Amino acid sequence: MGRDRRQFRLYPTNLAHDFGREQIGIGRSGLKRRGVLANLTGNGGSMGMQPLRRDHPLPLWAQLASELRRRIEGQEFTVTFPTEIELSASYQVSRHTVREALRKLRAEGVVDSRRGRGSRVVEPRFQQPLGALYSLFRFVESQGAHQTSQVRQLEQTTNDQAARMLGLPPEGQLIYLERLRLADGDPLALDRAWVSAGLGGPLLKADFSHSALYDQMAVLCGTRPDSGREEIRAVVPSPAERTLLRLRSGTGAFQIERLGYADFKPIEWRITLIRADRYSFAVDWLGQHQVRVGAQQSSSVTPPIDR
Repeated sequence: MGRDRRQFRLYPTNLAHDFGREQIGIGRSGLKRRGVLANLTGNGGSMGMQPLRRDHPLPLWAQLASELRRRIEGQEFTVTFPTEIELSASYQVSRHTVREALRKLRAEGVVDSRRGRGSRVVEPRFQQPLGALYSLFRFVESQGAHQTSQVRQLEQTTNDQAARMLGLPPEGQLIYLERLRLADGDPLALDRAWVSAGLGGPLLKADFSHSALYDQMAVLCGTRPDSGREEIRAVVPSPAERTLLRLRSGTGAFQIERLGYADFKPIEWRITLIRADRYSFAVDWLGQHQVRVGAQQSSSVTPPIDR
């Protein structure tokens, strides 16, 4: 079976979570298209095509919509989604029936259709609530996806800006960790973090392929951030960052800049670039004093992300 490219949505209330449950676990295998049969009969997929029943009480378009939804949830159609002509021929129904089924799936947010580009399976997005401690690592895994990291750099170095943010002299020694964060093998975020070498030296021996930075800090350094400030901006990634994150042309990203504190002292500065097509943020508010937004529309979050 190919790779399951899941994305997930987290809602702040049980009612909304139940409403969004249909979208949890939607994924697609690494099935390669080999004409109509390879794409529609499940060759290499997990379930394969099932015929529609003309004696069924549901109309054909509703049966087809349910059938396609089942196959999408069964991890098919990773590379391409079948065309109207292919669906019509394979399921032996009219193109009008196919269009009605696709219209239903578009309304549900399962597929997206654009003129001249055909249909594609929509990747449901991670939606992260703000204003409380949350863990990208634990959140992704709690939704059934496997969160891993490719460690691109882990070294002792210097950085004037990071040193200034941490209250160190420009020549102060730092531990620098750069990771490409993956959800089920697919890029989700590019994470860069700096910690003073005096505190974070033991991190040079840590394995970050499947662990959170703060967990490693707690075990190896004896401390971890307990509060912090975070600012979220919309940015245009560089060509190199776009390649790493596998972003389509025209797709933006969020830049999350965070300063983590322990006992009111800054101990970690981090910049995370996260895919805007797979991630969003949400804030619940109960009154004018419940959520504080900065003058430049940046969100203040205490405590910070636990990653």
